[in-house]
Amino acid sequence: MVSSQKHSPDQIQADRPDGQDSQVGPIRLIEIEISAPLIDLYPITLEPGLFYPQGLLLVRLHGKPLGMVEVPLGERSWPAAELGRRIWQVLETDINEHLIIDGLHPVAELPASGIPVEQEPGCIRVRKRLLANPPFISVIVATRNRTASLAVTLESLFDMEYSNFEILVVDNAPTSEETAEFIRWTYGNSDRVRYIREDRPGLAVAHNRGLREVQGSLVAFTDDDVLADWYWLAELALGFEAGDNVGCVTGMILPAALETPAQVWAEQMVRFNKGYRRRVFDLRKNRPDLPLFPFAAGVFGSGANMAYRVSALRAIGSFDPVTGTGTPSLGGDDLSAFFDIVYQGYQLVYQPTAVIYHNHRRDYAGLKRQTYGYGAGLTAYLTRVLARYPEVIPGFIARIPTGVAYALNPNSLKNRSKRAGYPGELDWSERKGMLYGPLAYLRSRRRARRYSGLESGQPALVPQVREPARVKPEDDR
Repeated sequence: MVSSQKHSPDQIQADRPDGQDSQVGPIRLIEIEISAPLIDLYPITLEPGLFYPQGLLLVRLHGKPLGMVEVPLGERSWPAAELGRRIWQVLETDINEHLIIDGLHPVAELPASGIPVEQEPGCIRVRKRLLANPPFISVIVATRNRTASLAVTLESLFDMEYSNFEILVVDNAPTSEETAEFIRWTYGNSDRVRYIREDRPGLAVAHNRGLREVQGSLVAFTDDDVLADWYWLAELALGFEAGDNVGCVTGMILPAALETPAQVWAEQMVRFNKGYRRRVFDLRKNRPDLPLFPFAAGVFGSGANMAYRVSALRAIGSFDPVTGTGTPSLGGDDLSAFFDIVYQGYQLVYQPTAVIYHNHRRDYAGLKRQTYGYGAGLTAYLTRVLARYPEVIPGFIARIPTGVAYALNPNSLKNRSKRAGYPGELDWSERKGMLYGPLAYLRSRRRARRYSGLESGQPALVPQVREPARVKPEDDR
């Protein structure tokens, strides 16, 4: 994917916080498949006489993302041979590791002609095998008053290399009939798209509403401001084969554009990209050596790119309607579900080959509100975990010093991707949200009680837990 949004230098400056004059972005996003001949990269025009100062290459091999490579642009060119040397310098180990896993010979360089294909790579054979008999997947897209971006998302879903799926559009507390009219006029004759209206606000509520309507054994969730990669569903489905009790699979989230400072800072702040290696998480043999596990649920993935075995999601009580965007909690619904899946004995798989492109907020004011919401959603989720699973409180208290250091240390996994010029007020906004989160959760819980007798059919605030599968986080060290 190549970013194509443009704006003037005045607009770029306007997207910075007051008094901020750091040179941030725009960054041109470019994808390169290195099993094919490489391209000559010429200066890329932002506006007449103005060039993109920096490029970020998403390097793929046999369709699999291997990593990101930064290249300075401006008015300089990158001939294919030089570009190959730059990629090789950064990703040599990853390239040869992938080739060996695929049953191919390692290489000593990345020539301009690309990496020769001796035989069909193993990863492509596996994908072909799945696509020959793909499992049926229900895709739930919750939306609210964003018909234009929803239309682009739906188009990308129909462009996927996957034949056996349905799409459920859940219109959450809309203020107009625009989305309903769009679905009716555009997909009215399709048996692949269903429109569902849910008037009770909340992302978790919307997801649960869609979950009641799914027809398959697997369900995927994404947002209404994303673009799906060609093999998104295929790779999510393959993730369920990574273990013997997989309840959830998450995927990689990449930026659709890094045109404004706010979009660049959003990528540095949230770290949607959880890495390029598949990981399996559980409380037993796949327990990671992470001091905050399993409370730091952000390591598992993000809600814009997740899929569940329907039976597992229903067994944990679905999504907690007290959490999520559209509630006083402001977020945490995805983190809560990830924690429940792992804590109740299932495996969670991070599958980086299942790629979604997310449109980050372009404006700084919107990003600042979002950072506050992320902070509030995080501690609301933690409050909810302690309320639902009181037996984990001692282990959680023991981890508090580590958690504080993780949040404040500039070299921690959370903060080390933030570059020079990252606005300190975004950190403070997130921390203010974290202070508000526990109170937000209690307010959201009180509000949810008022809905408990409505016909929306949401699950109880404390759903039934699969007791035999529950394993304490302190066990099996």
